Amino acid sequence: MSDFVNTLLFGIYPYIALVVMIVGTILRYDRDPYSWRSGSSQLLRRKQLIWGSVLFHVGVLIVFFGHLVGLLTPIAIFDMIGISHGAKQMMAIVIGGIAGIMAIIGATLLVHRRLFDARVRANSTMSDTLIIILLWLQLMLGLLTIPISMQHLDGHEMVKFMTWAQGIFTFNPEAASYVADAAIVFKLHLFLGLTIFLLFPFTRLVHMLSAPVHYLWRPGYQVVRERNQKTTTQNFPQS
Repeated sequence: MSDFVNTLLFGIYPYIALVVMIVGTILRYDRDPYSWRSGSSQLLRRKQLIWGSVLFHVGVLIVFFGHLVGLLTPIAIFDMIGISHGAKQMMAIVIGGIAGIMAIIGATLLVHRRLFDARVRANSTMSDTLIIILLWLQLMLGLLTIPISMQHLDGHEMVKFMTWAQGIFTFNPEAASYVADAAIVFKLHLFLGLTIFLLFPFTRLVHMLSAPVHYLWRPGYQVVRERNQKTTTQNFPQS
């Protein structure tokens, strides 16, 4: 890959993707708040949806936060707490591998349901179908990086991507050069990940920003009214 293309894809495109994601998300929330939803089809083929959704979401959350912490935590912090590059590499392979397999099994169930169930397909938009297919491809690319990572158990390859990611967020003009000699599967994984960020504001993915976290600490009772309008309280189990 030429230096120009490498710089374009991994030195300039990341900023385009992040700016579009941030600005586009704000504009969508401000101008079209009623589209800010996941567009659930849970009444259709419910059992497959539950299995696919649980496996997918649990796996993806582990993978996402693993990438977030692994790539953006300064290398000096890992050194300070005594986690070697090799140990971090093995953690990423084992934990990321298990979570990735869970996520891709779930994504496969969701893709199959969306493409091969006529009722679900009729209730799906093009962006719904596109984004789940892209997520499936991204998960597959992530799993395909594991055999290559197994050949570099000293953690050297992982340090490249940590340095690149931190270079992007610190506006290091040399950031793209850190992944110039990375294997093509890693580059495809990075590029598709950035593209998903770019598409984020235009898909159902925005609903992840509205996760009902407040349910974790809501009270265990609700105020209800009887027919004679007397106010009383009734206990409900936490969900």
